[in-house]
Amino acid sequence: MDRRIGNAKADIRSASEAGNEIATENGANGPNGSGHLMCRTPLWGLAGFVGCAYFAWISFAHVTHHEYEWPHDLWTAATYVVWIILLLGLSLDTQCLRERIFFVVLVINFVAGCTLTLWHNISPADVRSARIGTGGLWAVAALVSLTTLASAPELHRKVE
Repeated sequence: MDRRIGNAKADIRSASEAGNEIATENGANGPNGSGHLMCRTPLWGLAGFVGCAYFAWISFAHVTHHEYEWPHDLWTAATYVVWIILLLGLSLDTQCLRERIFFVVLVINFVAGCTLTLWHNISPADVRSARIGTGGLWAVAALVSLTTLASAPELHRKVE
């Protein structure tokens, strides 16, 4: 058996017996590898930027076209709840501060959207303010997503 594999198996065994977090030979911890979900590849940061920038543009387009309607059906509310649960899970799964900030901004945005969906007698002026606020949150999320394009230092660290 290769000595490195044998040593790695022994390290994993001793770490799991001690109740410690298991560290692999390449420095990755736990089930999600390095604790980074988006920093592993620039594609995720770019996709987050494009998606959030699109939704920011849509929000501000509604304001400029004086479209102050908001959907109030249960399917929309249920969709918001599913997204909130998913994003909360993602924010708790990552140990990267940049990614955690990104997911928390999205959670805040989706909670605002769900609240507006459940608020049936909201005035058009309040919807206008909410569209501006959520558009601003989408823009902030897009900018935070760009910060994940910078690679995480521990992803490229050489193990000796």
